[in-house]
Amino acid sequence: MSSAYIPLDEDFRVSVIGRRLGGVKRILPVMSSKGGVGKTLVSVSLALALSDLGRKVGLLDLDITNPSAHVALGMKLKDLPEEEKGVKPPEVGGVEFMTIAYYTKDNPTPLRGWEIDNAVREILAITIWGELDYLLIDTPPGMSDELLDVITFFKPAEPLVVATNSPLAIKSVERLLKLLKEELTVKGVVENMASGASSLVKDLCTAHSVSYLGAIGFDPQIDSKLGSLEGIKSSSFFRDVTRIARKL
Repeated sequence: MSSAYIPLDEDFRVSVIGRRLGGVKRILPVMSSKGGVGKTLVSVSLALALSDLGRKVGLLDLDITNPSAHVALGMKLKDLPEEEKGVKPPEVGGVEFMTIAYYTKDNPTPLRGWEIDNAVREILAITIWGELDYLLIDTPPGMSDELLDVITFFKPAEPLVVATNSPLAIKSVERLLKLLKEELTVKGVVENMASGASSLVKDLCTAHSVSYLGAIGFDPQIDSKLGSLEGIKSSSFFRDVTRIARKL
């Protein structure tokens, strides 16, 4: 992996990335304006729900410095994925799953801007997805390097934004929607940790002509079920996510 910045038009990996994604029908980056809104668990559960509905699904954890989707899935990261002219993502619960954590394990990975961008290009260039109905991407919160790479490499993508009804979060969600709508077609907004549909989130969707995909009720037991596919699927959280998956 190069340690120096390579312009996009000089990086051979860019054309490789396009071929790697050639068999993917729909790309759904799952995004949030802030941390702590349950975006990773929404990403993981939505991938599992779509797989249960008979779709071929991939899940990419694109958080380079702090990946965590493998924790929700209960993966131990003991072995590296199979490699032959690229990396074939292992299957977990019927979902093809790729993460940089296969290589970094759970060690700290402090990286600066270009180093993150370089790691993203490398992961995208080596990963062999094959034919998929959906590729879900768990992105870091906020307007990060990884989010900008999604805009660059995953067109046409349909971002799905996870929000809560906190008045302190609504303004940052609005900023994220404005940025995404400049480049991509936003699939919609999911309200998490809800006690019924919130007028704050619904009104925001109406103001920006974005679909309100539904609410996921607050589930006080969900944290205790992380790491167990059976536990996640038995939760009220997963039942709400499945209703959203059917809308997709």
